Amino acid sequence: MSKCKALCLLIILTILLSGCWSKRELNELAIVAALGIDKVDNEFDITVQVVIPGEISSKQPTSGRSPVITYHSKGATVFEAIRKMTTLTARKLYFSHLQIVVLGDELATEGIGKPLDLISRDHEFRNDFDVIVAHNATAEEVLNVLTPIEKVPANKMLNSLRTSEKSWGTTQSIKIDELISTLNNKETSVVMSAIEIHGDRSVGMEQTNVKKSKSTAVLKYAGLAVFKEDKYIGLLSEDESRSLSFLKDKIESTIETLTCPKGGTLSTEITHSKTKIKGKFKNGSPKINVSIDVNQNVGEVECDIDLTKEKSLQYVNKKTEELIKKRIEKTISTVQQNYRVDIFGFGEALHRTNPKEWKKIKKEWLTIFQELPVKVDVHVNTQGLGTMENSLVNKTEGE
Repeated sequence: MSKCKALCLLIILTILLSGCWSKRELNELAIVAALGIDKVDNEFDITVQVVIPGEISSKQPTSGRSPVITYHSKGATVFEAIRKMTTLTARKLYFSHLQIVVLGDELATEGIGKPLDLISRDHEFRNDFDVIVAHNATAEEVLNVLTPIEKVPANKMLNSLRTSEKSWGTTQSIKIDELISTLNNKETSVVMSAIEIHGDRSVGMEQTNVKKSKSTAVLKYAGLAVFKEDKYIGLLSEDESRSLSFLKDKIESTIETLTCPKGGTLSTEITHSKTKIKGKFKNGSPKINVSIDVNQNVGEVECDIDLTKEKSLQYVNKKTEELIKKRIEKTISTVQQNYRVDIFGFGEALHRTNPKEWKKIKKEWLTIFQELPVKVDVHVNTQGLGTMENSLVNKTEGE
């Protein structure tokens, strides 16, 4: 009797636990690589960049068509606009492979909180995609630009973002979950990478844009966008963006160019950077100390300097320290005076140091932040000189 019951239970479970009841075939889906959100009047204007699998396959020749197609529709909410897009697309939109979300300039200025609600809540959206903002452009215009090398423009935007972050330091990758968390954090303001279009935008959406050795329209990261609460208020310059990356301990590698004692320039490659931010209260007044330790290699020498001498290396170290310190101090001052929001995480540092004192100033933090004393110390160590000790240019000229 017990064997009969066990057999019946096994049969029932086999029927109920079938793994194919909710299957969706690839040829039934439109795979979305990028999503753009704009605000037009009182409606959300949604653009999706859908991959055409046959045009990016390496196993079959292309037909010469675009590797992606964009669709867009409007709605009172982001959810509504996406659903209305089914009247345009031949297949159901599939967002599980979404790589990047572009927020339009006008939308970002008005506020990004509401449009982000759906993509952070809906189960079809994973939390591993990046979010960027379009500078002086709409998200639709950005997603319409075709790119060389990377057939799918979403791949280009993502790869450029990560490569620049690792090798130059003017961009910062931010995932949707980190973005939502920072928006809900009253101590630190959001920054995210901004992208812009260089060249003729109308030609950028044509195939001719990728058939020339020099593209007519290109997508380029412009720096880091500053937000106050959920509103876009300004763009940091390239130098300011790098300074912020130093302060947030996000520099993996970058380049510094120094002036040599007798004229000419010398470039170094930062190979390691470690930043420590410590807050303290003195008689109830907050202060911040920033300590940055940097390792570098000499990358290029276009001046007369003998790098075999210890005195020369000390000069290179000192000049690099001064350059980084001066640029960071200028960036802090600019943000305090012009943007008046804490994008550096100084509030969090003070909170960690003394929660009791922080509680006293928390409500007035943005006002206090504008006059906050910040001391910056930079220590640089030059480790490598490359495969040559001195400049080949000067040797040749000496001969």
